[in-house]
Amino acid sequence: MQATDRGFETLLQSSFRLPGFRKGQKEIISNILDKKDVLAVLPTGGGKSLCFQFPAVHSQQLVVVISPLIALMNDQVASLKKNGIPAGCVHSGNSLAEQRAVFAQLQKPGPFVLYLSPERANKEGFQNWIKTREISLFAIDEAHCVSQWGHDFREEYGQLKLLKTLRPDVPVLALTASATPTVLSDISRQLQLKNPVRMVHGFYRSNLYYQVENCSDEATKIPLLLQALKQTPEGRCLIYCGTRKSTEEVAERLDEIYDGVGYYHAGLDSEVRQKTQERYASGDLRILVATNAFGMGIDRPDVRLVVHFQMPANIDALYQEMGRAGRDGKFSTCLTLYSAKDKGLQAYFIESSKASKEIKNLRWRNLDALVNYAEGGECRHAEILTYYKDSQRITACGHCDSCDPQSVHRIQRPTVIPATRVASAPKTKLRKARSTTVDIQLDSRQEDRFQILRLWRKEKATELDMPAFVIFSDKALRHLAVSSPKKMEDLRGVYGVGEAKLEKFGAELMAILSGSS
Repeated sequence: MQATDRGFETLLQSSFRLPGFRKGQKEIISNILDKKDVLAVLPTGGGKSLCFQFPAVHSQQLVVVISPLIALMNDQVASLKKNGIPAGCVHSGNSLAEQRAVFAQLQKPGPFVLYLSPERANKEGFQNWIKTREISLFAIDEAHCVSQWGHDFREEYGQLKLLKTLRPDVPVLALTASATPTVLSDISRQLQLKNPVRMVHGFYRSNLYYQVENCSDEATKIPLLLQALKQTPEGRCLIYCGTRKSTEEVAERLDEIYDGVGYYHAGLDSEVRQKTQERYASGDLRILVATNAFGMGIDRPDVRLVVHFQMPANIDALYQEMGRAGRDGKFSTCLTLYSAKDKGLQAYFIESSKASKEIKNLRWRNLDALVNYAEGGECRHAEILTYYKDSQRITACGHCDSCDPQSVHRIQRPTVIPATRVASAPKTKLRKARSTTVDIQLDSRQEDRFQILRLWRKEKATELDMPAFVIFSDKALRHLAVSSPKKMEDLRGVYGVGEAKLEKFGAELMAILSGSS
């Protein structure tokens, strides 16, 4: 071990009381200390905060962290102070006396981790202040908020490029838990990073069982949800819904059966939301039903079950929310319940938004990718790693519904499905959602054709370094196997074959189908 490595390990143990670095942390920190801009993707629970806290202690200087999450800022400041590391935060929730106390402490020499909201960073007073300070690093947490291509764009993040303008001598660390290569490139451009080192690590979560259940309609989801809770008698359970109405209705149904059930969405009063977060953190609530308004910055180790009762907008959101399970390293199940109405709901959100045509088109593509993932048949962990271009790749995980359908962690389909009324998606005359039934019955010849198509898809995915579901879902391949088009024009009527895929893969498909007929 090199001397620098020994010094890093010693400092890690003495200041942060941690036994060792997680994957990617040391490399990220080393580049920061070499004064390089870094664009880093470490998934939920991957230890992002250490990447900017460690340099403050190592350099004995100020590190400025931009974060949109007041609760997370407060938690991290409390944790740093507990370890004897000077830290403070300035945001709208501070009193004037608290702000003065933070800036008084900043006058002292030595390390300090200062957390700011993006709104605060955009104020002229702060901009003038940082011009004269000795700063070792600007860290931008939740950096995907910078990009309009991301799943959580925020206007106030768009101004953070001023950090490079004001202090080009200070390296910038842009951190996010999930971002595609396209989003990462946009983050770099928006923040005006200079030849950033790009590091993508840790998307493989070996203790999570990924499972997708295709449901014919909303009524079939409740029995599966109840079965999931039955199979998860211990630990916390998170249930994500697509609308405020469905959140409340699902919570009401569960409250009739279980103790410790709550719900959370952006339509609730801020005091109610805060109280709900506190009850969840304390364990008073074991089951929480929520929209995507809940979760960013929430770090509870014992979430044993995450259920997506309705499909989110894209894979980024799905992965980030699933990542709240099993942070203590123990096995946990991530169950996605998918029906045609889910796509209809997300279609409604896309068309109702005021985004540009270009952004809407991207959101359609992202939604299509998520639908294909739900209808896919390859190893789900392997597909996620390829989707994000993680430094680690696998061919089969052995612990998802594709690799191990008999797992004890798999949620079993109940044999009796009672009649249940649940919230429906808003009515829309937009793109008509197609049937999501994937249990198409294949005869022996069609099954052979399907397997040949799957093998071609796997080889093509490896060749192009892209997830198999981005090429075609299992459902699309089944439709191809059954219909067996005889000419290129006939491909247009097959599920999952749009103009772009027809142009890219049409000739190869026809060659395969003609050879297997």
